[in-house]
Amino acid sequence: MSKKSNYVAAENRYEKMNYRRTGNSGLLLPELSLGLWHNFGDQDNFKNAINLLKCAFDHGITHFDLANNYGPAPGSAERNFGKIIRKYFKNYRDELIISSKAGYGMWPGPYGDNGSKKYLISSLDQSLQRMGLDYVDIFYHHRPDYDTPLEETMGTLDLMVRQGKALYVGLSNYQPKEAEKAFKILNDLGTPCLIHQPNYNLFNRWIENGLLDLLGNSKIGAICFSPLAQGMLTDKYLNGLPKDSRAVNDSPFLNANQVLEMLPKIKGLNEIAKNRNQSLAQMAISWILKDDRITSVLIGASKTEQIIDSVKAIENTVFSEEELANINAILK
Repeated sequence: MSKKSNYVAAENRYEKMNYRRTGNSGLLLPELSLGLWHNFGDQDNFKNAINLLKCAFDHGITHFDLANNYGPAPGSAERNFGKIIRKYFKNYRDELIISSKAGYGMWPGPYGDNGSKKYLISSLDQSLQRMGLDYVDIFYHHRPDYDTPLEETMGTLDLMVRQGKALYVGLSNYQPKEAEKAFKILNDLGTPCLIHQPNYNLFNRWIENGLLDLLGNSKIGAICFSPLAQGMLTDKYLNGLPKDSRAVNDSPFLNANQVLEMLPKIKGLNEIAKNRNQSLAQMAISWILKDDRITSVLIGASKTEQIIDSVKAIENTVFSEEELANINAILK
């Protein structure tokens, strides 16, 4: 084995991170998890992807979150992740929580999308093959499928656990009504839902209208994606629109008009962050973690510096009543 592949993780990695219990389970997750939605596809820099994963683990981030369609091209993030795991993290597999999902379009024809048993079983088998794993720690249904009986989709998640292909199961993007029904089905089957993964940040607070209470009362974990609202909750746009930004390049998830519309709020929030001795990104993460019903915040990163900066957010997750009132006033 070459010296480059002889990676040894930082000995003090677990001293750099806090861990929270996931709902009523025995599983602890780091307060920050790393998502591989961007920056791990075939069009991205493979060496940078390696460095991102090493940096994350060296800072106590044990949870890496993927999905079958992450790339581009779809599937390439899992395939590249598998190469990195085999070369650099083989000795650390039992220290890692690796998750994947299926629910969006993945291959042509009627069996490559949504929530049928056919699609989900095939998808997980493909994901395991791409990553070179015997099992994933968490498998999610990525979005609700209103044309497939919920019993079929949840029954498939239960089957995956019984087959040993997943240790736990979760849901993503489910509204409270559908989530509650799914939780009951899974409980009755004997494979309780471990965790729900919703979009949640200062600009998108939909889970406060029922889902967060449901998760708390049901003792189910929550891991929130897009905590920085596609980069709006960072210092990136405080002085205008950088030419290399997602907004300028017309990302399907963010455009220049959205940023310009939110800019007064971004600047107002940044002032509160400065008074807390935090960056805006750090405060945005801390604000989510202030709620003990949240298990983990799912960050993305294109640079190791962004991971290191995000980890600092866990140092101060307490907000005064005045700070919360000022934040809410800005967001009205």
